[in-house]
Amino acid sequence: MSRRGAIALFLIPSALVMGLIVLWPFVYNLWLSMTNLGLYTIKDGPDFVGFAQYLRLFGEPDLYEYLLRTLIWTGINVVFHVVIGVGLALALNQKFTGRAFYRGLLILPWALPQYIAALSWRGMFNFEYGQINLLLGSIGMDPVPWLSTEVGAFAAALITNIWLGFPFMMVVALGGLQSIPKEMYEAADIDGAGSWWRLRHITIPLLRPVMMPAIVLGTIWTFNNLNVIWLVTNHGEPADSSHILVTYVYKAAFVYYRYGYAAAFGVLIFLILLVLTWMNYRQADKSAYGA
Repeated sequence: MSRRGAIALFLIPSALVMGLIVLWPFVYNLWLSMTNLGLYTIKDGPDFVGFAQYLRLFGEPDLYEYLLRTLIWTGINVVFHVVIGVGLALALNQKFTGRAFYRGLLILPWALPQYIAALSWRGMFNFEYGQINLLLGSIGMDPVPWLSTEVGAFAAALITNIWLGFPFMMVVALGGLQSIPKEMYEAADIDGAGSWWRLRHITIPLLRPVMMPAIVLGTIWTFNNLNVIWLVTNHGEPADSSHILVTYVYKAAFVYYRYGYAAAFGVLIFLILLVLTWMNYRQADKSAYGA
């Protein structure tokens, strides 16, 4: 057997698995998005409606509200994840007593099951008995109706997800910082460079190639984060005003049983993420080549 034939033979099992768990569900979802499958049509079988679901989708005003909220949700979360994660990584990269203990402590939010953490934070945001309002009361502030207003519920989900997500960026940044040669900092010290100059011209440029893939992954994960919004806001409450795209898709499919409509929504989410990922990688390439 030739070398190419052997390589192809070894790749066949992986290709079959990828086809079954990635390609086939994607093709099926694409077909489903062009049908009217729902609670009332599932018994007799759906009818093929072509792009009617997409036309209906783009004609709904709620789509643009959910899209805007999703972009705000993703942008705020990713910015705070990166800023807090890199800031803590810079602090933990220094030598001080108890550094190992603090590293382990700060990883705990990421290590906890997201389901348990989201429900715990929801309890903490309770108007009467939650720890957040009790803490606000102890410093003389009025309690905040976190989960009964649109802004409050969305803010509660944001705080929860920021707390859950920064350890990932911290771990990635910490690994990147430890890979930077110390000789570069020593040379900068000899030349009289200050801390800000070293951060701007050594740390950030050398950390960027490590952080860009993490930021892309964080963007995708945050954009598709169903658990936190769904659990903290109690299914998008109040009155479906705190939904993002992925939570509304879930509700359309498994609460309203609009499977064809939800499938079209899923294809739209995939295309948006594809564009965002391409933009992030393009920006990473420009940064790498100094464009």
